[in-house]
Amino acid sequence: MHSTDVAQADPGDLIACPQCDALYRARMPDHGRRAVCTRCHTVLIAPRRRAGMIIIALAAAQLVLVLGAVWFPFLRISRQGFANEATLLDAALSFSGGPLLLLSLAVTALIVLVPLARAVLTIYVLGPLVFDRPAPPGALRLFAFAEALRPWSMAEIFALGCAVALVKVADLAHLSFGPAFWMFAGLVFLTVIHDRWMCRWSVWHALERGYGARKAQVAA
Repeated sequence: MHSTDVAQADPGDLIACPQCDALYRARMPDHGRRAVCTRCHTVLIAPRRRAGMIIIALAAAQLVLVLGAVWFPFLRISRQGFANEATLLDAALSFSGGPLLLLSLAVTALIVLVPLARAVLTIYVLGPLVFDRPAPPGALRLFAFAEALRPWSMAEIFALGCAVALVKVADLAHLSFGPAFWMFAGLVFLTVIHDRWMCRWSVWHALERGYGARKAQVAA
């Protein structure tokens, strides 16, 4: 990749570093190699073999973990013979009265709905491409929307907050983790792996080729 003569290049052939905004001519690296920003060393393009299938598998696992984390008990608290179980939604919607209702709904959306939406959109967008089919309708807009949701997926922030709260109440009652807690921990881990594994430039490139193939089929 080269950072010279970018002013004369086609905007569709350029890629900007997300960290320092340096512009380069985009070019697919050789197999096993990566395209890195020469200014800040951020990885810009990193294609991998079977990456699409792996990303879809990660998204499907995230989907299962989100549904399981919502359904199964998240935490069990017992003290002096009395016990109570709470699900993930119970914890997220604990402030369900008055002005804090909006806060509870926002927390629920950020830790449940956003990861769920990203997983569904990933499967919808990449599924046809993995099997050498044209890009599905609206794939470009939906993938852009999934990427816009990425900073708002705050499952790891909720997990950190839960850890701090549990440390504070550990001396007051006996705490035990339910299946949903471990599912949620797995969701946080898979989300990190999913975001690090995906080469977004490769996805955009494949989507544009997919739309080109579908237009060619319609023209024929």
